[in-house]
Amino acid sequence: MLKKRFFKTKDEVEVTFEWPQSEETSVAIAGDFNGWEAAPMKLNKKNKAFTLKLRLPKGDTFQFRYLIDGENWENDQAADDYVRNSFGSDNSLISTIDAA
Repeated sequence: MLKKRFFKTKDEVEVTFEWPQSEETSVAIAGDFNGWEAAPMKLNKKNKAFTLKLRLPKGDTFQFRYLIDGENWENDQAADDYVRNSFGSDNSLISTIDAA
């Protein structure tokens, strides 16, 4: 799940990435916004979801994937789009272009 918060006075967008917990013990996110380095997401026990907030530049698109338990790559079902990657699968795509 993705949540975006656009700021009127800033050239950035606050993006909340969220992965609902079921059997997972760890979830990390990797994307072109962090050099594809798996950044651990924090487990919010109240919401039973792994979350991470980032501020990304406004007016761009970014590819990303979730790394589940250090071995399985998954896409976000709420992604704005999907893009084919060089490994024969898709990456999730998020847009920070303000539609307003």
